[in-house]
Amino acid sequence: MKIYHLNCGSVREIEATYAGPAVKHAVNHCLLIDTESAGLVLVETGLGLADITNPTESLGGAWVERTQPALDAEETAYRQILRLGYQPADVKHILLTHLDVDHCGGLPDFPAAKVHVLAAELAAALSEAPSFRYRPAHWQHQPDWQSYPAEADGQWFGFDAIQPKGLPEEFQLIPLGGHTAGHTGVAVKDDDGHWLLHCGDAYYYHRELQTPVERHPLLDQVQTGAEVQRELRLGTQARLRELVRDHGAEVTLFSAHDPWEFAELSTPSDQE
Repeated sequence: MKIYHLNCGSVREIEATYAGPAVKHAVNHCLLIDTESAGLVLVETGLGLADITNPTESLGGAWVERTQPALDAEETAYRQILRLGYQPADVKHILLTHLDVDHCGGLPDFPAAKVHVLAAELAAALSEAPSFRYRPAHWQHQPDWQSYPAEADGQWFGFDAIQPKGLPEEFQLIPLGGHTAGHTGVAVKDDDGHWLLHCGDAYYYHRELQTPVERHPLLDQVQTGAEVQRELRLGTQARLRELVRDHGAEVTLFSAHDPWEFAELSTPSDQE
């Protein structure tokens, strides 16, 4: 199983809160996984081609003004998949942490893929759109939704886990509540037995998982402004810190937008 780390949409520049790393653009961190049994699997889509060509209509003018996206078509998952030597039509499954615009904007680029999402998230998006976070342009093509109730059918390092249908046990949905109505992490086990946990927007900055906790002044404004259940979100972060403490050798955690995490996990071959 080959795993690629892709930045599918640079947004505004941010600075680290400590000496060393340079100022970087925040990212939309996606995974592309080449599986033997299930074809290509995308974890998140980032921004899509229509977002680039018509951002005001697709993403919403307020979102564009606030996040300052680069709007580079070469950063879309569609174009990166082609550069890696695959065909976009080979993407059979898309696993989404949630349906905010920067996490699902590329859905129209993969119209035949089965889209896995928690049922509470899908219901919120369909009922609240159009809004700042949910844009109907991203599902006007009527995706092949596969939604899941929040009830677990298994356990994963002490977290509730849901087995996505049609995918091997190396893929698990790990509900991580608080950011949106149905926010979930996505766990993927590589061929060496090591787990990756895409935490979506459960946290925004790598130093939030350290002890003592250090929050990023700008990114923390974003995440607190977007939360739907504050105590649940903070509780989720506390559990993620425990996961790092107790199982850091077995699981690598990363969030959707932290550029320093992305730089550590990606390699030049990921996007060649």
